[in-house]
Parts: sequence; structure tokens; C-alpha cells
Amino acid sequence: MDLDLILAIAHHLAVFAVFGLLLAEVALLRPGLAADRIRQLGTIDSLYGAASVLVIVAGIARVIWGAAGWEYYVANWAFWAKMAAFILVGVLSAPPTLTVLRWRRELAANPAFSPDAAQVTRLRRFFAGELVAFALIPVFAAMMARGYGVL
Repeated sequence: MDLDLILAIAHHLAVFAVFGLLLAEVALLRPGLAADRIRQLGTIDSLYGAASVLVIVAGIARVIWGAAGWEYYVANWAFWAKMAAFILVGVLSAPPTLTVLRWRRELAANPAFSPDAAQVTRLRRFFAGELVAFALIPVFAAMMARGYGVL
């Protein structure tokens, strides 16, 4: 196998892992969260962050060592739109991550802690935004793969 193929596979697997973990967080986040679900949500959120780092590392490797060459990417508006969508997903993921960390601290202090429905609803809005922004990433990736976006 050539390096470009290996990097593409690694990048795609990491992206699918991030998406799957995001969906798992959405599925878990319901009113009336019990202690075990809060802990599970924290674990999944940590894995989500780690998988996101793998997406970045594999993506940078593709830009540097991939067959298209870095020149293709830096001159491609679809690439920058894809990067903007990825950054938006990251920005939208910060409040849920910080909230889940706070919930875990509250749970450590009070084993009966459960977030109220308003907090859960607020986080679900952030997750909905992440899903919308995430949906733009493959749109721009498909455009790039077909030569769109070259300045």
C-alpha cells in the first residue's frame, strides 16, 4: 500500500469514530441522567476529544505527505471551508465538554446529583449545532475530491 492510501484510511476512520462518538453522546444525553450515565458521557466525551486529535494528525499528515501535495490544499477554498466547519464543530463541543466535567465534579461531591432538564436541553442544542456543522465536512471533502475549490 502507498502512504497516501494509508493516510486516507487513517483519516477517514478517525472521522467516522468522531461522528460515532458524537452520536453516542447525543443518545446518552437525556433528562434524568443518573450517575453511571454521567460517567459514561464523560468517558465518551474524552474519547471524542482523542479521536478529534487523530483526525487532525491524520489530516495534517495527508496535507504534508499525501499525493495531492500541500499546494493543492492551501489554494483550495473548499479545503478552508472544510477546516472552518471542523473548527466550528470544535468550538461547539467546548461547552458540552466543560459542562460534563462540571457534572462529574458535582457527582463526586454529591452521589445523588442529576442535572436538571434545562441544562440537558441547553447541551442538546450544542450537539445539534455540532451535527449540522459536521454534516458540512463531507460536503466540502467531496467537492475537494472532485477538483472544486481550486483558486
